[in-house]
Amino acid sequence: MLSFLGFLTVLAFLAVIMSRRMSVTAALIIVPVITAALGGFGPSMGKMMLAGLVKVAPTGIMIVFAIFYFGLMLEVGLFEPMVNKLVRLVKGDPLKVVIATAFLAISVALDGDGATTFMITISAMLPLYERLKMRRLVLSGTICLAAGVMNIIPWGGPTARAMTTLHLSSLELFNPVIPAMLTGLVWVFCVAYYFGLQERKRLGVQNVDYEHNQELSPEEAALRRPKLLWFNLILTIVLVIALIQNLMPLPILFMIAYAIALIVNFPNPKDQMARITAQGTNVVFVSSMIFAAGIFTGILTGTKMIGAMSQTLVSLIPTSLGSYLSLIVAVTSMPFSLIFTPDAYYFGVLPIISQTAAAFGIEPAQIGRAAILGQMTTGFPLSPLTASTFILVGMSGVELGDHQRFIFKWAFGSTLIMTVIAWVSGVI
Repeated sequence: MLSFLGFLTVLAFLAVIMSRRMSVTAALIIVPVITAALGGFGPSMGKMMLAGLVKVAPTGIMIVFAIFYFGLMLEVGLFEPMVNKLVRLVKGDPLKVVIATAFLAISVALDGDGATTFMITISAMLPLYERLKMRRLVLSGTICLAAGVMNIIPWGGPTARAMTTLHLSSLELFNPVIPAMLTGLVWVFCVAYYFGLQERKRLGVQNVDYEHNQELSPEEAALRRPKLLWFNLILTIVLVIALIQNLMPLPILFMIAYAIALIVNFPNPKDQMARITAQGTNVVFVSSMIFAAGIFTGILTGTKMIGAMSQTLVSLIPTSLGSYLSLIVAVTSMPFSLIFTPDAYYFGVLPIISQTAAAFGIEPAQIGRAAILGQMTTGFPLSPLTASTFILVGMSGVELGDHQRFIFKWAFGSTLIMTVIAWVSGVI
């Protein structure tokens, strides 16, 4: 019964948002509440939901102030010189813009943090997409592919969890899949090239004025702070370094950096309130989804639906397919990112699968390598169960359902191609 309710919850959620029958925020709250009530969990739902909210609260706070900070930097013109430089380099060619997006996302993703990757890459590239009138889904989709493959690195969350659960070292788990990962990165650039060709065909290579800045409205021009460009740049670099080094909790770093930036750029308290209000819509939109996701995961975890779902999935594997278990894990790993949180999969599902595989002579390392080819790696930037997904869609200005429909097959393709390489090379 619990397993059925769990699958019903996830499928119903995906159905209502992809058919646009309900907003993401509403669906994240209402769907699990209804299924939990049907399962008789009404009296205890409050505690479950509160536990989920507490778990996502730090991420929610971080996202609020990250939007405030990068929104302010966009308003004061920090990224304008870089955008103008990029416009000159790409020469109005959408193909080069998409390739540059993939390269930047891969570079930033080396820090192992998806949220940081999304915030930095989108902040840098979105003005360029807007100037050339390119589709925002291409931006979110390209970043999704790049960040997904890069999330396999050992200091990323999924691989670290797999190493912990299966008691393996990076040498045992990660190193053998490096050839597959590199192939996945080649796939990312191939898809980016395809997206770029589509945009070039739609828009053409535009004749951009390289000698003059983008025309600004009087209101936008009044917000620019060219004399503070170096201050804002140094502050942002220090912030990024602090984020990568994890010098303080991420929400605190963003809060401090935003307060400093706001005071220096807009000393007048009335101007400060105006800037806070200007970003209010974006903040409410994204943060509401984050906290709604806390309700969703809180109920799935608290009711034990996730545990029951994992047991069901393992029991469905026929004995005759046991020797192919690592291949099955690899192929299903990416889609299962839409069903299981990283903790639920790596600490709940993976140990069960690993034990089952042992009976067929398959080593735990093979199962672990198979899992990281998609489970919350290529799949995490599409999953409603990870907070950073909402940073990606929120800052890109796209709907989650549209993003999923646009990029799912390409992200799944990343996993399939890496799976083929890993299977042929004998590492899974």
